[in-house]
Amino acid sequence: MNGVAVRNRGVTTGQVLSLLLLFGVSDWVSAAIRYAIPEEARRGSVVGNVVADLALDLGRLPGRRLRVVSGGNKKYFGVDLTSGALLVSERIDREELCGALSPCSLSFEIVVENPLELYSGSVEIQDVNDNDPVFPSSQARLEISESVAAGARFPLESAQDPDVGINSLQTYQLSANPHFALDVQARVDGSKYAELVLGKELDREEQRELHLVLTALDGGSPPRSAHVQIHIDVVDANDNAPVFNQSTYKASVRENTPSGTLVARISAYDLDDGPNGDIIYSFSSHTPAKVRELFALDSATGELRVKGQLDYEEMKLYEIYLQAKDKGAVPGVAHCKVLVEVVDVNDNAPEVTVTSVYSPVPEDAAPETVVALLSVMDLDSHDNGLVNCFISPGIPFMLSSSLKNYYTLKTKAALDREKASEYNITITARDSGLPPLSVVKQILVQVSDVNDNAPKSSQDSYDVYVLENNVPGIPILNVSATDPDFGRNAHLSYTLLQGDPTVDHIFSINRENGTLYLLTSLDHEDQVEFSMMVQVQDGGSPPLATNVSISVFVTDLNDNAPTVLYPHPNTIATYTNVVAPGTPARHMVTKVVAVDVDAGYNAWISYTLLQATDPSLFSVGLHSGEIFTARQLQEDDAPQHTLVILLKDHGEPVLSTSATVSISVAEMVKEVLTDLTDVAPANDPRRYVTFYLILAVILVSAAFFITMLSVGIFKCYKWRQSKELFNSSRSTLYRTPGPFHHIDAVRGGFTPPNFYHQVYLTMDSHQSDLLCKKPFTSSPMGSCQSTMRNGEPGLYHQIMGTASRLPMPAKVM
Repeated sequence: MNGVAVRNRGVTTGQVLSLLLLFGVSDWVSAAIRYAIPEEARRGSVVGNVVADLALDLGRLPGRRLRVVSGGNKKYFGVDLTSGALLVSERIDREELCGALSPCSLSFEIVVENPLELYSGSVEIQDVNDNDPVFPSSQARLEISESVAAGARFPLESAQDPDVGINSLQTYQLSANPHFALDVQARVDGSKYAELVLGKELDREEQRELHLVLTALDGGSPPRSAHVQIHIDVVDANDNAPVFNQSTYKASVRENTPSGTLVARISAYDLDDGPNGDIIYSFSSHTPAKVRELFALDSATGELRVKGQLDYEEMKLYEIYLQAKDKGAVPGVAHCKVLVEVVDVNDNAPEVTVTSVYSPVPEDAAPETVVALLSVMDLDSHDNGLVNCFISPGIPFMLSSSLKNYYTLKTKAALDREKASEYNITITARDSGLPPLSVVKQILVQVSDVNDNAPKSSQDSYDVYVLENNVPGIPILNVSATDPDFGRNAHLSYTLLQGDPTVDHIFSINRENGTLYLLTSLDHEDQVEFSMMVQVQDGGSPPLATNVSISVFVTDLNDNAPTVLYPHPNTIATYTNVVAPGTPARHMVTKVVAVDVDAGYNAWISYTLLQATDPSLFSVGLHSGEIFTARQLQEDDAPQHTLVILLKDHGEPVLSTSATVSISVAEMVKEVLTDLTDVAPANDPRRYVTFYLILAVILVSAAFFITMLSVGIFKCYKWRQSKELFNSSRSTLYRTPGPFHHIDAVRGGFTPPNFYHQVYLTMDSHQSDLLCKKPFTSSPMGSCQSTMRNGEPGLYHQIMGTASRLPMPAKVM
């Protein structure tokens, strides 16, 4: 049977309330619809086309999860998603749901998701005449004195009909008899009861008893009925019947009144004496059993007291009928009514029902995103049933209400999963009673991660120091980075950015853990510093990244022995340095020039006279390599001297080489040549020695000049190149704030301080100063300068040392 849709006058068709919902902006439509159906409708009966009445798109319903929400344990209604009809799902008994209340309505809510829309509605359950009137008993007995005058009234037991409206009890009928007529009366609540009215006085001698039939009829079509047999005994007269001092008593009692509490005291009097004047109070015969369970009447005093537990939510007003009988042979009876009003107390705490929870919520959800839908109710009335909801403070959520008894839980501010990954939200519902009652509801809302944090390295840059000649494949650094995001958004990968192509062939980085490896062996003399950039990227979409700069400094090892530049090892042995006889002591004869391509201490050369023709005649400068006369030359000194000079660096282990220097004592070159040639006869094979010697001197001089010029150009080039390098990079490798040590990335531990040398070149034909200054030089031996003497051939060499401590490097794997 189809229900009839009735639009609520307070809500017009199409009225909607727009709300922000989860993951974006959605519409929350608030509308109220009403239907009416008869009770006992078959399961599957159509109530109404709710989809059409709400103007919903029937084709989109399967994907929007439409469902019907109603209170109680039974689900009375459902929706057919193919037709949009609201169907009956359970048997509906109006009398079971509402009892005597009318009208009887069932409320329901329709929740549609994606986007969320909420509709409220109600179905009025119309009564059908499915119940017969029922008398408390099938027989009733009355004792009426023959002395009772015409017009006396005798209340009869009322029939009960659980139906309402026209289907409820409407009237009574009495079987035909000569003495009594029937008068049907209505109570305050609209219910009907019947009274016998004596029309003709009784005569016990004429008729001792009467038998009547009382019929109760409802207003159904056809009407339903019930019958009770009334047996009347005619007794002798009791002249005076009891009389109540008032026909109606009124009392108010709180629903939590304890048992035994006095409600009212009724009082009646009887003018007769003796037993005919003794009064007994009792409930009228038609008093419902429920009233007898809740109230007790003292038969002697007429005190009406509370006997059971009253409940305002169950019944607000009790109409209790009492009677007073005397103890005469034919007792006189009087009737009165007590109206007991039950006063509500705040004895019901609010109830909170969470209809929908949308969790987890992304941390980038916009403010006022709907998280949950709640409904609240309180069975009490007036202020006792007025409920307010509160949310726990200090959290980025709020409650709002757009529909009576419904609340939405929304985000109040931006969320941050890195600060809080979930919220256990406490919602308190409190009524306005005295004292107020409250209930607490916990809602767990989880926050899902969004890739909103870039990886963060523990350092913006790393300085790594590696000893040269390292073993290929060793790890030298672990780039450490973290990401406060979660899951895939926090999964980090490490990549060497494309830059210097040489770096890509020398270094490699583990993509998963950020370990930097050396793929080849490094040479300090080839390249001192490498710069690269590592990108740390997370796995989010889109991914976020950060860059970390790495500088790798190659630390020197003593892997190169000193190299002799002058005298050149390949120079013809007969080339000789000449010194005149009588030369005084401390006269510089020549100089051994050498270089060490290592750095620091490893390149600091010391010179020692290892072997000499006359050890007492010449000495060599320990750090300069200059050869001096140790004493004045004498006439008897040997004309030819050969000196072997040992050159050692200061590395660990010490590396060395030697140089051989020839010195002649003569007044002029001619004498030297004469001594050297020692002229032989014409047929002597050595007759061409002089020619070859002169040729050799010329060639050696030319080679020496070319060598010195090349060395000078090379050193100047290296000096300019290193100056540009250090001025541009400002590397901390050569800073000299104080003593420091290197960390050996291959063998571990510290290497001794580095020393650097300076070389000064002089030519016979001119005077020159060559300053090999570097930004980091600090010499304890004085300034880096040397003035050349005119006319003194050779190459002068001064060793300058620096002791510089490098800053502590980054952690080295």
